[in-house]
Amino acid sequence: MAAPAPSACSATGPGPGAAAGPPGIDAVRLACFALLVANLSYMVIVLMSGDWIVDAAGRPVHTDFVMVYAAGKLALAGDPAAAWDWTAHRAAEDAALGRAVPAYYGWHYPPPFLMVAAALATLPYWAAFVTWMAVTLPLYAAAVRGIVGDRLGWLVAGGFPVVVPNLVPGQNGFLTASLIGGTLLFLERHPVAAGVCLGLLTYKPQYGVLFPLVLAVAGRWTVMIAAAGTALALGAVTWLVFGSAPWAAFLHWLPLTSDALLSGTNAEFYKFQSLFALVRVAGGGAGLAWTLQLLLAGATALGLGLMWRSRRVSFDMKAAALAAGVLLATPYVYLYDLAILAVALAFLLRGALSTGFLLGERAGLAAIALAFVVLPVAGVPVGTATTLLALFLIVRRALVLASEPAPVASAA
Repeated sequence: MAAPAPSACSATGPGPGAAAGPPGIDAVRLACFALLVANLSYMVIVLMSGDWIVDAAGRPVHTDFVMVYAAGKLALAGDPAAAWDWTAHRAAEDAALGRAVPAYYGWHYPPPFLMVAAALATLPYWAAFVTWMAVTLPLYAAAVRGIVGDRLGWLVAGGFPVVVPNLVPGQNGFLTASLIGGTLLFLERHPVAAGVCLGLLTYKPQYGVLFPLVLAVAGRWTVMIAAAGTALALGAVTWLVFGSAPWAAFLHWLPLTSDALLSGTNAEFYKFQSLFALVRVAGGGAGLAWTLQLLLAGATALGLGLMWRSRRVSFDMKAAALAAGVLLATPYVYLYDLAILAVALAFLLRGALSTGFLLGERAGLAAIALAFVVLPVAGVPVGTATTLLALFLIVRRALVLASEPAPVASAA
């Protein structure tokens, strides 16, 4: 029997079961460790500054988390619909801080997430903040570690450059990334668990819009049914707990919020990490920004559909492309949401650990890390550039693997 021809990828090094790993992996580990140390060092500085979570006087520091806490307090006070009312919610933020907020952080989430806010609001502010981070950070790290399938996953999760933008303001990027990561990690072997994760992701529906497309193309109906069931159950429980008023308030304020965030002349477009924001920051009008954003979303959906239909593309690359694609499909992306990109890169690294790094792949990963350091300082949204570069690396790897000849079957 003739031996199969060696693979252009697999010939570069051993798989993840080997002691050393593929050539170049030590440099990747070292870089991730350096990024982890940088994140930890920054957090030590923040902690020593006395300006994180609570100040020296014990008063809550004004960060994004106050919007969650304020919404929860309104729900506990018996007026859950007021969380979407800008005037009432701002007053609740003032009450939570014990002073007038210097800037208003609005509550824009679907009603089921109000149950989480209400649960956190039963605690003192500092305890609620710490609890939120103590729950969501490990979930995110475990998802990335589970995807990579190697201890390198812990370094990737801890060293990723958006850890600090989640920890300091108490944001929800860790939860979003863990749900997307869990959906993709469980998809092949535990479809019901994958569907539950996807159903929970409805708290940020803009990141779930591409999943029905790829799941339908791939015929993953069990996942879709489990996701729909989870979403419906969440809605029913929310209605039983809070009634119908929050749903009416959410639907009433949704177009007003969208207009204020994405169409208003005073919108802070530099905070968004999408192509839409990049066009607006560069001085383009709303019409041009929406046109380019929709074209990018359509191209992303088409590309993902083709990838997920193909039997030649590995699941790892399909999952990586989907995780990156959800960031391109919506204009509503903040810096902390880019924790999702760690999921895409985790699948890419899993492929590299299995078959070895392609030429230029490590340089591409380094460029992504460097972009996170340089672009935000320059006031340029980092999201589109880094996500497109990651997607390029993913598609390139998928094409290389798909072009390799299939192994010769044994005639024995």
